[in-house]
Amino acid sequence: MSEILFIRHAATDMAGTFCGHSDPEINALGYEQIAELTEKIRSEDIGIVYSSDLRRAQTTAGAVTKAFGVEYHIRPELREINFGRWEGLRWKDIEQHDAVYANRWMADYPTLPARGGERFCDFERRVLDEVAFLSTKVIRQNIAVITHAGVLRTVLCSLKKYSQNDAWRQTEAYCSIVRYAVAPSPQSQFAGTFL
Repeated sequence: MSEILFIRHAATDMAGTFCGHSDPEINALGYEQIAELTEKIRSEDIGIVYSSDLRRAQTTAGAVTKAFGVEYHIRPELREINFGRWEGLRWKDIEQHDAVYANRWMADYPTLPARGGERFCDFERRVLDEVAFLSTKVIRQNIAVITHAGVLRTVLCSLKKYSQNDAWRQTEAYCSIVRYAVAPSPQSQFAGTFL
């Protein structure tokens, strides 16, 4: 049985902010994390890499691609959720400048989007549709998917039924990995299990 390795991108200078469709570069710490990641997964049988189109994911994907001598494909569907007007802000700034909506968001999460942002139900559908597509690409070798924390958390919560807290803990670290085993059939969609 082959696997999809969902991998969170390495660190940027926007750590600690709402960074969804924002497009920062990897920082110096991020490059160290990428080196550790490629060493950690060196023994994996990765045949192809898919990546979000945002630079932090593409840079991470480029290093994985180089380490394995394989090609990679860009998939905009693998982007993080769009936080709208909250992009680049810290929570304390949002609470200070948009307190009423911030309190509503906390009470109604995940049904209320960030102000001007993507609805979670639309984001979740996008992610699950992409997992269905990727599952058809796993035939004989593993694939690496370089993406974002929100994507990994959605995969864990929606498909494995992890709690939000458990999914958060598992994906909090940059370059964290979620493994998804897929039956080796071109028609397999969600015919997988988590390890």
